Amino acid sequence: MKFDVILEDHLGPFGTFQKRIFLLLCMPAVFAGLQLLSHVFTLNVPKHRCALPGISNDTFIIQGPHHELLLNATIPWTIEKGISVRDPCRIFKENSPMGKNRSAQECHAWVYDKSIFKNTAVTELNMVCSNSSLRALTNSILFVGLLCGSIISGIISDLYGRKHALLSAVVLHLGSGIGTAFSPNFMAFVIFRFFNGASSIALLISSFVFVMELVGPSKRTLAGIINKLFWCLGLFMVGGLAYLIPDWHHLQLAISAPVVLLFGFYCFVPESPRWLLSRGREKEAEKILRQAAHVNGSTLPDLLFDKDTLDNGPPAKITEMFKSPVLLIRTLIIFFNWFVIIMVFYGLALNVDDLVGDIFLNYTIGNIAEVTAIGLCLFLLDKLGRKVLHCGNMLLGGTACLATIVPIMYGGQEDEWITATLAMIGRFGATDCTIYIFSAELFPTVVRNSGIGSSSFSGRVGAIISPHIVSLGAVVCGDFSRAVPLTVFGSLSVVAGILALWLPETMHKELPETINDAKHFGNKMSHHMDHTDESKVHHDNQTSSEQG
Repeated sequence: MKFDVILEDHLGPFGTFQKRIFLLLCMPAVFAGLQLLSHVFTLNVPKHRCALPGISNDTFIIQGPHHELLLNATIPWTIEKGISVRDPCRIFKENSPMGKNRSAQECHAWVYDKSIFKNTAVTELNMVCSNSSLRALTNSILFVGLLCGSIISGIISDLYGRKHALLSAVVLHLGSGIGTAFSPNFMAFVIFRFFNGASSIALLISSFVFVMELVGPSKRTLAGIINKLFWCLGLFMVGGLAYLIPDWHHLQLAISAPVVLLFGFYCFVPESPRWLLSRGREKEAEKILRQAAHVNGSTLPDLLFDKDTLDNGPPAKITEMFKSPVLLIRTLIIFFNWFVIIMVFYGLALNVDDLVGDIFLNYTIGNIAEVTAIGLCLFLLDKLGRKVLHCGNMLLGGTACLATIVPIMYGGQEDEWITATLAMIGRFGATDCTIYIFSAELFPTVVRNSGIGSSSFSGRVGAIISPHIVSLGAVVCGDFSRAVPLTVFGSLSVVAGILALWLPETMHKELPETINDAKHFGNKMSHHMDHTDESKVHHDNQTSSEQG
């Protein structure tokens, strides 16, 4: 019998055994969340200015009248966010004649505001002024690590098993996280960051696939959403830890050292029986399933497996999706939407310290917006439909980001809260769980895995680009500099949402199995399939969500 039938009808879709393993396998998502947005704090850019030459005890905070006189004689003033401040990057030239047109030059030493963070990687490695691009580069390298890790972890998982892939990711995650905390220079820092990104996504993917292979089809959407909520828990935790630990070395250690607890998986988590079966190790797979049945209080038939237990369908390549004009357009729209969603999500998270108000409060509100979006996705997905929910999220978030230009350009300091609120609405729109299920249901069964893999690849490219879009404001003068990143994110979100209107709705539809089915999916001629077998539709929808 089919493996999903064994899970759904005999073992139980989400019994006690699966719940225990599920909770354990949600822990990697917490640690991945701790690391992947920790750079909001460890790479925070505090207020800064050029250090006074020859003054060893110079501080950002003015120490007294004499200190202020030295600053006035040494540091020029400039306009930043509509406020007159001391120039963070320039210092008056020595022996330059006093006067209004006194010449200034770039400095090579800085003092930093330590009122929020004692130190960050930015302050230690001086990633400011002419070196500010190094911060964007550092974040991009992290996301390159995510891209490479998602590819390599999949290969390891398929060749050596889900459990081995997960434990390998744990080892790399622990080593790279602690290594980052003790990085002696910029080169070592970015190398450790690369491997930290690779191991973070490996933890997410390995544990997620593991969970989806243990849970019955009817519970996979629920399990997938709950797994994402554990990721959000990690985001909340790193914000709280950063508030309590102002030293970035100690913070990095605090979010890395507890990963050692995941080595307990070796004792408490079995190998995926579905993977064992795919490798011909039927006795091991059956032993695990019968143990699960004992825990669940269910009974399995004497003969579990046959030649049709795992049926992957006829072979096909993702390139088949580019040979038909209809499929080509749909595939490119899906790829573009993944690209935009992940780029905007990480971009807005990185941009949180440029908003008015407390960085911790803004970061927490952004996380609340994400959890709210996930909850609404779970509640409305089968009521409004995939297309309406996805396009609505993209257009709402994109419009909100575009609207920030009004308070930034024409508002005053008292209107800064409007900018922050609109940015949070943009974060809400970018937290689109629908795209995972929507795209999985649009790709036909024969290329569903490779289709989602290619879509994820597009998203990782967007993540790599996002830090550089955030830093675009540094090359634009005036108030518009703060609006540039949000305008780019908003424009792309609106375009993605409009393009997605050309995708067919998949809710309560019989999903495409072959390339030919995909060509005609959504056409009027195919509407007779929409309500042929409601139980089969529900089963297919839940099965496809596994791939997301």
